[in-house]
Amino acid sequence: VQLQASGGGLAQAGGSLQLSCTASGTIFSINKMGWYRQAPGKDRDLVAVMTDSGTTNYADSVKGRFTISTENAKNTVFLQMNSLKPEDTAVYYCATGPRTSDSFSYFRRSDTYDSWGQGTQVTVSS
Repeated sequence: VQLQASGGGLAQAGGSLQLSCTASGTIFSINKMGWYRQAPGKDRDLVAVMTDSGTTNYADSVKGRFTISTENAKNTVFLQMNSLKPEDTAVYYCATGPRTSDSFSYFRRSDTYDSWGQGTQVTVSS
């Protein structure tokens, strides 16, 4: 699976951005699609994930503000980011992989994803 992410940029606090990630290749093998982010000096961490059954999970820090969704039979995954905060500033990565558990701790493990997009920068100014 090859992933191409887009949609990052600069936003003001309280504003919105939408990220997109389009998958190509053996997309039938995708059982979960997630968005991670990595801020300078911090570890990469899961922001949101959607499974092939439609289940979604979010990090506490983005609940109620971010929404993950898919389109075209899992070909594209979106991350709608509303009410942005300066602490949302990071490089955002999309990732896909199989699913052998439905626990959030499993979804957070980056080693459960086998394909990664190139990353897109999101900068939120105060």
